[in-house]
Amino acid sequence: MAVGETLLPVLHPIAGVRLAALSAGIKTIGRKDVLVMSLAEGTAVAGVFTQNAFCAAPVKLCKNHLPLGNIRYLLVNSGNANACTGEEGLADALLSCKTLADTTDFTPEQVLPFSTGVIGERLPMEKLLAVLPLAQEELDANNWADAAQSIMTTDTRPKGASVQFSHEGEVVNVTGIAKGSGMIKPNMATMLSYIATDLSVDTAVLQNLLKQATDASFNRITVDGDTSTNDSNILVATGQVNLPAVEKAEGELYQKFADAVIDVNIQLAKSIVSDGEGASKLVTVNVNGGQTPEECVQVAYAVAQSPLVKTALFASDANWGRIVAAIGYAGIDGLDDSLVTVHLDDVLIVENGGRASTYTEEMGAAVMKQEEIAITIDLGRGDCSDRVWTTDLSHDYVSINADYRS
Repeated sequence: MAVGETLLPVLHPIAGVRLAALSAGIKTIGRKDVLVMSLAEGTAVAGVFTQNAFCAAPVKLCKNHLPLGNIRYLLVNSGNANACTGEEGLADALLSCKTLADTTDFTPEQVLPFSTGVIGERLPMEKLLAVLPLAQEELDANNWADAAQSIMTTDTRPKGASVQFSHEGEVVNVTGIAKGSGMIKPNMATMLSYIATDLSVDTAVLQNLLKQATDASFNRITVDGDTSTNDSNILVATGQVNLPAVEKAEGELYQKFADAVIDVNIQLAKSIVSDGEGASKLVTVNVNGGQTPEECVQVAYAVAQSPLVKTALFASDANWGRIVAAIGYAGIDGLDDSLVTVHLDDVLIVENGGRASTYTEEMGAAVMKQEEIAITIDLGRGDCSDRVWTTDLSHDYVSINADYRS
Protein backbone atom coordinates (compact mmCIF):
# COMPACT_ATOMS: atom_id res chain seq x y z
CA MET A 1 0.00 0.00 0.00
CA ALA A 2 0.99 3.62 -0.47
CA VAL A 3 -0.71 6.99 -0.24
CA GLY A 4 -1.21 9.62 -2.93
CA GLU A 5 0.32 10.14 -6.37
CA THR A 6 2.25 7.17 -7.75
CA LEU A 7 3.84 8.78 -10.82
CA LEU A 8 7.15 10.60 -10.80
CA PRO A 9 6.90 14.32 -11.52
CA VAL A 10 8.94 15.89 -14.31
CA LEU A 11 12.57 15.77 -13.19
CA HIS A 12 14.50 18.60 -14.85
CA PRO A 13 18.04 17.66 -15.90
CA ILE A 14 20.93 19.43 -14.17
CA ALA A 15 23.76 20.66 -16.36
CA GLY A 16 26.94 19.02 -15.07
CA VAL A 17 25.22 15.86 -13.78
CA ARG A 18 24.98 12.67 -15.82
CA LEU A 19 23.49 9.42 -14.55
CA ALA A 20 23.66 5.72 -15.44
CA ALA A 21 21.34 3.08 -13.98
CA LEU A 22 22.74 -0.44 -14.36
CA SER A 23 21.61 -3.98 -13.60
CA ALA A 24 24.05 -6.09 -11.55
CA GLY A 25 21.60 -8.63 -10.09
CA ILE A 26 22.81 -7.93 -6.54
CA LYS A 27 19.56 -9.22 -5.03
CA THR A 28 17.15 -9.65 -7.94
CA ILE A 29 18.23 -10.68 -11.42
CA GLY A 30 17.22 -8.23 -14.13
CA ARG A 31 16.37 -5.15 -12.06
CA LYS A 32 18.40 -1.95 -12.14
CA ASP A 33 20.29 -1.84 -8.85
CA VAL A 34 23.42 0.24 -9.45
CA LEU A 35 23.54 4.00 -9.97
CA VAL A 36 26.52 6.03 -11.14
CA MET A 37 26.32 9.83 -11.05
CA SER A 38 29.03 11.78 -12.82
CA LEU A 39 29.70 15.35 -11.61
CA ALA A 40 31.33 18.13 -13.61
CA GLU A 41 34.70 19.55 -12.64
CA GLY A 42 34.35 22.11 -9.87
CA THR A 43 31.09 20.72 -8.47
CA ALA A 44 30.59 21.50 -4.78
CA VAL A 45 29.33 18.55 -2.72
CA ALA A 46 27.72 18.54 0.74
CA GLY A 47 26.45 15.59 2.76
CA VAL A 48 24.76 14.61 6.00
CA PHE A 49 24.79 11.03 7.25
CA THR A 50 23.26 8.59 9.71
CA GLN A 51 24.01 8.95 13.41
CA ASN A 52 23.71 5.20 13.95
CA ALA A 53 26.85 3.91 15.72
CA PHE A 54 26.86 0.89 13.37
CA CYS A 55 27.17 3.14 10.33
CA ALA A 56 27.83 1.21 7.14
CA ALA A 57 31.19 0.88 5.41
CA PRO A 58 30.25 3.23 2.53
CA VAL A 59 29.16 5.90 5.01
CA LYS A 60 32.56 5.70 6.70
CA LEU A 61 34.29 6.09 3.32
CA CYS A 62 32.05 9.01 2.36
CA LYS A 63 33.01 10.80 5.55
CA ASN A 64 36.68 10.24 4.67
CA HIS A 65 36.43 11.23 1.00
CA LEU A 66 34.07 14.21 1.21
CA PRO A 67 36.46 16.63 3.01
CA LEU A 68 39.12 16.00 0.37
CA GLY A 69 36.99 17.80 -2.22
CA ASN A 70 36.86 17.48 -6.02
CA ILE A 71 34.30 14.67 -5.87
CA ARG A 72 33.52 13.46 -9.40
CA TYR A 73 31.31 10.40 -8.93
CA LEU A 74 28.57 9.09 -6.69
CA LEU A 75 28.21 5.29 -6.73
CA VAL A 76 25.10 3.65 -5.29
CA ASN A 77 24.03 0.02 -5.03
CA SER A 78 20.71 -1.34 -3.75
CA GLY A 79 19.97 -4.85 -2.49
CA ASN A 80 22.83 -4.98 0.02
CA ALA A 81 23.69 -2.42 2.71
CA ASN A 82 27.35 -3.41 3.23
CA ALA A 83 26.72 -2.63 6.91
CA CYS A 84 28.10 -4.47 9.93
CA THR A 85 30.62 -6.12 7.61
CA GLY A 86 33.82 -5.05 9.39
CA GLU A 87 37.13 -4.49 7.64
CA GLU A 88 36.07 -6.68 4.72
CA GLY A 89 33.13 -4.35 4.09
CA LEU A 90 35.40 -1.33 4.09
CA ALA A 91 37.74 -3.05 1.65
CA ASP A 92 34.80 -3.90 -0.60
CA ALA A 93 33.52 -0.32 -0.58
CA LEU A 94 36.98 1.02 -1.38
CA LEU A 95 37.44 -1.52 -4.18
CA SER A 96 34.17 -0.41 -5.76
CA CYS A 97 35.43 3.21 -5.69
CA LYS A 98 38.76 2.17 -7.19
CA THR A 99 37.13 0.12 -9.95
CA LEU A 100 34.90 2.99 -11.00
CA ALA A 101 37.77 5.50 -10.79
CA ASP A 102 39.95 3.22 -12.94
CA THR A 103 37.47 3.59 -15.82
CA THR A 104 38.47 7.28 -15.87
CA ASP A 105 41.49 9.32 -14.87
CA PHE A 106 40.25 9.91 -11.33
CA THR A 107 41.24 8.51 -7.94
CA PRO A 108 39.16 6.38 -5.54
CA GLU A 109 38.96 9.36 -3.19
CA GLN A 110 36.98 11.24 -5.83
CA VAL A 111 34.16 8.68 -5.56
CA LEU A 112 31.49 8.67 -2.82
CA PRO A 113 30.00 5.16 -2.33
CA PHE A 114 26.51 4.38 -0.99
CA SER A 115 24.69 1.12 -0.33
CA THR A 116 21.19 0.15 0.79
CA GLY A 117 19.55 -3.19 1.50
CA VAL A 118 20.11 -6.15 3.81
CA ILE A 119 22.46 -5.56 6.77
CA GLY A 120 25.22 -7.98 7.77
CA GLU A 121 26.00 -9.60 4.41
CA ARG A 122 29.01 -8.87 2.22
CA LEU A 123 28.46 -7.26 -1.14
CA PRO A 124 28.57 -9.70 -4.08
CA MET A 125 31.56 -7.86 -5.46
CA GLU A 126 31.92 -9.86 -8.66
CA LYS A 127 28.43 -8.73 -9.72
CA LEU A 128 28.95 -5.09 -8.75
CA LEU A 129 32.40 -4.71 -10.26
CA ALA A 130 31.39 -6.36 -13.53
CA VAL A 131 28.92 -3.61 -14.46
CA LEU A 132 30.95 -0.54 -13.44
CA PRO A 133 32.92 -0.34 -16.73
CA LEU A 134 29.58 -0.12 -18.55
CA ALA A 135 28.65 3.11 -16.80
CA GLN A 136 30.59 5.43 -19.06
CA GLU A 137 28.52 4.44 -22.09
CA GLU A 138 25.22 4.84 -20.22
CA LEU A 139 25.79 8.22 -18.55
CA ASP A 140 23.11 10.72 -19.62
CA ALA A 141 21.72 13.94 -18.15
CA ASN A 142 18.15 12.71 -18.68
CA ASN A 143 18.40 9.48 -16.68
CA TRP A 144 16.88 10.79 -13.43
CA ALA A 145 13.79 8.56 -13.62
CA ASP A 146 15.84 5.39 -14.13
CA ALA A 147 18.15 6.53 -11.35
CA ALA A 148 15.19 6.82 -8.96
CA GLN A 149 14.21 3.24 -9.83
CA SER A 150 17.69 1.86 -9.32
CA ILE A 151 18.03 2.88 -5.65
CA MET A 152 14.74 1.33 -4.47
CA THR A 153 14.57 -1.55 -1.95
CA THR A 154 11.19 -2.14 -0.28
CA ASP A 155 9.85 1.04 -1.93
CA THR A 156 6.70 0.49 -3.97
CA ARG A 157 7.46 3.42 -6.26
CA PRO A 158 10.34 5.72 -7.24
CA LYS A 159 10.61 9.10 -5.56
CA GLY A 160 11.68 12.41 -7.08
CA ALA A 161 11.09 16.14 -6.95
CA SER A 162 12.15 19.07 -9.10
CA VAL A 163 11.84 22.84 -8.65
CA GLN A 164 12.77 25.70 -10.96
CA PHE A 165 13.09 29.41 -10.22
CA SER A 166 14.23 32.44 -12.21
CA HIS A 167 16.80 35.04 -11.27
CA GLU A 168 18.02 37.87 -13.51
CA GLY A 169 16.64 36.11 -16.57
CA GLU A 170 18.29 32.76 -15.85
CA VAL A 171 16.45 29.58 -14.84
CA VAL A 172 17.92 27.65 -11.92
CA ASN A 173 17.04 23.97 -11.45
CA VAL A 174 16.98 21.88 -8.28
CA THR A 175 16.24 18.19 -8.82
CA GLY A 176 16.42 15.26 -6.43
CA ILE A 177 15.64 11.58 -5.99
CA ALA A 178 15.30 9.50 -2.83
CA LYS A 179 14.57 6.02 -1.58
CA GLY A 180 12.99 4.95 1.68
CA SER A 181 10.00 3.03 2.95
CA GLY A 182 10.77 1.34 6.27
CA MET A 183 13.13 1.80 9.22
CA ILE A 184 12.12 5.45 8.98
CA LYS A 185 13.01 7.77 11.81
CA PRO A 186 15.75 10.33 12.17
CA ASN A 187 18.42 10.96 12.42
CA MET A 188 17.73 10.59 9.53
CA ALA A 189 15.66 7.71 8.20
CA THR A 190 16.37 4.56 6.22
CA MET A 191 16.91 6.66 3.20
CA LEU A 192 19.22 7.79 0.50
CA SER A 193 18.71 11.16 -1.17
CA TYR A 194 20.61 12.86 -4.00
CA ILE A 195 19.79 16.46 -4.87
CA ALA A 196 21.53 18.61 -7.47
CA THR A 197 21.44 22.19 -8.71
CA ASP A 198 23.14 23.94 -11.63
CA LEU A 199 23.82 27.02 -9.49
CA SER A 200 27.32 27.74 -8.20
CA VAL A 201 27.36 27.63 -4.39
CA ASP A 202 30.19 27.84 -1.86
CA THR A 203 30.72 24.44 -0.22
CA ALA A 204 30.33 25.76 3.34
CA VAL A 205 27.08 27.54 2.41
CA LEU A 206 25.88 24.35 0.70
CA GLN A 207 26.68 22.23 3.76
CA ASN A 208 24.90 24.56 6.18
CA LEU A 209 21.84 24.77 3.95
CA LEU A 210 21.70 20.99 3.58
CA LYS A 211 21.74 20.57 7.37
CA GLN A 212 18.93 23.13 7.68
CA ALA A 213 16.90 21.47 4.91
CA THR A 214 17.42 17.99 6.39
CA ASP A 215 16.22 19.16 9.79
CA ALA A 216 13.06 20.54 8.19
CA SER A 217 12.35 17.39 6.18
CA PHE A 218 14.05 14.02 6.66
CA ASN A 219 14.54 14.76 10.37
CA ARG A 220 10.79 15.27 10.73
CA ILE A 221 9.49 11.93 9.48
CA THR A 222 8.80 8.58 11.12
CA VAL A 223 7.25 5.32 10.00
CA ASP A 224 8.39 2.88 12.67
CA GLY A 225 10.90 4.62 14.95
CA ASP A 226 13.94 2.74 13.61
CA THR A 227 17.10 4.47 12.37
CA SER A 228 19.19 2.84 9.66
CA THR A 229 22.92 2.29 9.30
CA ASN A 230 23.22 3.80 5.80
CA ASP A 231 21.27 7.08 5.74
CA SER A 232 22.77 9.74 3.51
CA ASN A 233 21.52 13.01 2.04
CA ILE A 234 23.74 14.57 -0.62
CA LEU A 235 23.46 18.03 -2.22
CA VAL A 236 25.64 18.99 -5.19
CA ALA A 237 26.02 22.31 -6.99
CA THR A 238 27.59 22.12 -10.45
CA GLY A 239 27.92 25.86 -11.16
CA GLN A 240 26.80 25.48 -14.80
CA VAL A 241 24.15 28.23 -14.83
CA ASN A 242 25.24 31.74 -15.86
CA LEU A 243 24.82 33.45 -12.49
CA PRO A 244 27.27 34.68 -9.83
CA ALA A 245 28.31 32.14 -7.22
CA VAL A 246 26.38 32.12 -3.95
CA GLU A 247 29.17 32.70 -1.45
CA LYS A 248 27.15 33.75 1.62
CA ALA A 249 23.84 32.76 3.16
CA GLU A 250 22.27 36.10 2.33
CA GLY A 251 20.67 38.02 -0.51
CA GLU A 252 17.79 37.40 -2.90
CA LEU A 253 19.48 34.64 -4.93
CA TYR A 254 20.44 32.68 -1.83
CA GLN A 255 16.92 32.93 -0.41
CA LYS A 256 15.34 31.70 -3.65
CA PHE A 257 17.81 28.84 -3.74
CA ALA A 258 17.33 27.95 -0.08
CA ASP A 259 13.54 27.90 -0.51
CA ALA A 260 13.89 25.59 -3.52
CA VAL A 261 16.27 23.20 -1.74
CA ILE A 262 14.05 23.00 1.36
CA ASP A 263 11.01 22.47 -0.86
CA VAL A 264 12.66 19.55 -2.70
CA ASN A 265 13.81 18.00 0.58
CA ILE A 266 10.31 18.24 2.06
CA GLN A 267 8.71 16.78 -1.07
CA LEU A 268 11.11 13.85 -0.99
CA ALA A 269 10.65 13.31 2.75
CA LYS A 270 6.86 13.29 2.42
CA SER A 271 7.09 10.89 -0.50
CA ILE A 272 9.01 8.48 1.73
CA VAL A 273 6.34 8.63 4.44
CA SER A 274 3.59 8.29 1.83
CA ASP A 275 5.30 5.07 0.72
CA GLY A 276 5.89 3.83 4.26
CA GLU A 277 5.82 0.05 4.47
CA GLY A 278 2.18 -0.97 4.58
CA ALA A 279 1.01 2.64 4.88
CA SER A 280 -2.54 3.60 3.97
CA LYS A 281 -2.51 7.09 5.49
CA LEU A 282 -0.19 10.11 5.50
CA VAL A 283 -0.47 11.99 8.78
CA THR A 284 0.90 15.44 9.66
CA VAL A 285 1.31 16.05 13.38
CA ASN A 286 1.46 19.82 13.98
CA VAL A 287 2.40 21.07 17.43
CA ASN A 288 1.93 24.77 18.20
CA GLY A 289 2.07 26.85 21.34
CA GLY A 290 5.27 25.38 22.74
CA GLN A 291 7.88 27.18 24.80
CA THR A 292 10.65 25.83 22.53
CA PRO A 293 10.79 24.11 19.13
CA GLU A 294 12.39 21.13 20.86
CA GLU A 295 9.39 20.46 23.07
CA CYS A 296 7.09 20.79 20.08
CA VAL A 297 9.08 18.08 18.28
CA GLN A 298 9.09 15.99 21.46
CA VAL A 299 5.29 16.03 21.62
CA ALA A 300 4.92 15.48 17.89
CA TYR A 301 7.08 12.37 17.97
CA ALA A 302 5.30 11.00 21.03
CA VAL A 303 2.05 11.07 19.04
CA ALA A 304 3.55 10.11 15.67
CA GLN A 305 5.36 7.05 17.03
CA SER A 306 2.66 5.74 19.35
CA PRO A 307 1.69 2.23 18.18
CA LEU A 308 -1.77 2.77 19.65
CA VAL A 309 -2.27 6.01 17.73
CA LYS A 310 -0.91 4.48 14.53
CA THR A 311 -3.12 1.39 14.73
CA ALA A 312 -6.17 3.58 15.43
CA LEU A 313 -5.29 5.54 12.29
CA PHE A 314 -5.12 2.31 10.28
CA ALA A 315 -8.55 1.27 11.62
CA SER A 316 -10.00 4.76 10.94
CA ASP A 317 -10.94 4.72 14.63
CA ALA A 318 -11.38 8.19 16.17
CA ASN A 319 -9.92 7.02 19.48
CA TRP A 320 -8.67 10.45 20.47
CA GLY A 321 -7.82 9.27 23.99
CA ARG A 322 -4.71 7.65 22.55
CA ILE A 323 -3.57 11.02 21.19
CA VAL A 324 -3.96 12.86 24.50
CA ALA A 325 -2.28 9.98 26.35
CA ALA A 326 0.76 10.34 24.08
CA ILE A 327 0.83 14.11 24.63
CA GLY A 328 0.71 13.47 28.37
CA TYR A 329 3.65 11.06 28.44
CA ALA A 330 5.82 13.12 26.08
CA GLY A 331 7.69 14.43 29.13
CA ILE A 332 6.91 18.17 28.96
CA ASP A 333 7.54 19.64 32.41
CA GLY A 334 4.69 21.75 33.78
CA LEU A 335 2.28 21.01 30.93
CA ASP A 336 -1.19 22.31 31.86
CA ASP A 337 -3.72 19.97 30.27
CA SER A 338 -6.49 22.55 30.63
CA LEU A 339 -4.70 24.77 28.08
CA VAL A 340 -4.15 22.05 25.47
CA THR A 341 -6.34 21.83 22.37
CA VAL A 342 -6.35 19.03 19.79
CA HIS A 343 -7.86 19.11 16.30
CA LEU A 344 -8.36 16.41 13.68
CA ASP A 345 -8.13 18.54 10.56
CA ASP A 346 -10.57 21.37 11.42
CA VAL A 347 -12.53 19.33 13.96
CA LEU A 348 -11.88 20.40 17.57
CA ILE A 349 -11.81 17.28 19.73
CA VAL A 350 -10.12 18.37 22.99
CA GLU A 351 -10.23 21.61 25.01
CA ASN A 352 -10.33 22.64 28.69
CA GLY A 353 -8.89 19.31 29.78
CA GLY A 354 -11.54 17.14 28.13
CA ARG A 355 -13.64 16.43 25.07
CA ALA A 356 -14.78 19.55 23.25
CA SER A 357 -18.48 20.27 23.70
CA THR A 358 -18.94 20.60 19.93
CA TYR A 359 -17.29 17.26 19.12
CA THR A 360 -19.15 14.17 17.96
CA GLU A 361 -17.83 10.70 17.17
CA GLU A 362 -19.22 11.00 13.64
CA MET A 363 -17.13 14.12 12.99
CA GLY A 364 -13.94 12.40 14.13
CA ALA A 365 -14.69 9.21 12.20
CA ALA A 366 -15.20 11.17 8.97
CA VAL A 367 -11.70 12.67 9.25
CA MET A 368 -10.07 9.37 10.20
CA LYS A 369 -11.33 7.74 6.99
CA GLN A 370 -9.28 10.13 4.84
CA GLU A 371 -5.96 9.17 3.23
CA GLU A 372 -4.34 12.37 4.47
CA ILE A 373 -4.97 13.62 8.00
CA ALA A 374 -3.66 16.48 10.13
CA ILE A 375 -3.48 16.20 13.91
CA THR A 376 -2.94 19.70 15.29
CA ILE A 377 -2.01 20.17 18.93
CA ASP A 378 -1.71 23.52 20.71
CA LEU A 379 0.12 23.32 24.04
CA GLY A 380 -1.00 26.80 25.12
CA ARG A 381 2.34 27.73 26.69
CA GLY A 382 4.37 29.67 24.11
CA ASP A 383 4.88 30.80 20.53
CA CYS A 384 6.95 27.95 19.06
CA SER A 385 5.78 25.39 16.51
CA ASP A 386 7.05 22.33 14.66
CA ARG A 387 5.69 19.33 12.79
CA VAL A 388 6.34 15.67 12.01
CA TRP A 389 5.01 13.45 9.23
CA THR A 390 4.05 9.85 9.97
CA THR A 391 1.91 6.94 8.79
CA ASP A 392 -0.54 4.46 10.18
CA LEU A 393 0.64 0.96 11.19
CA SER A 394 -0.95 -1.87 9.24
CA HIS A 395 -0.89 -5.66 8.97
CA ASP A 396 1.15 -5.26 5.80
CA TYR A 397 4.00 -3.60 7.72
CA VAL A 398 4.52 -6.81 9.68
CA SER A 399 4.28 -8.97 6.54
CA ILE A 400 6.74 -6.86 4.55
CA ASN A 401 9.37 -6.91 7.28
CA ALA A 402 8.82 -10.56 8.19
CA ASP A 403 9.41 -11.56 4.57
CA TYR A 404 12.15 -8.99 3.78
CA ARG A 405 15.07 -11.44 3.42
CA SER A 406 13.11 -14.17 1.63
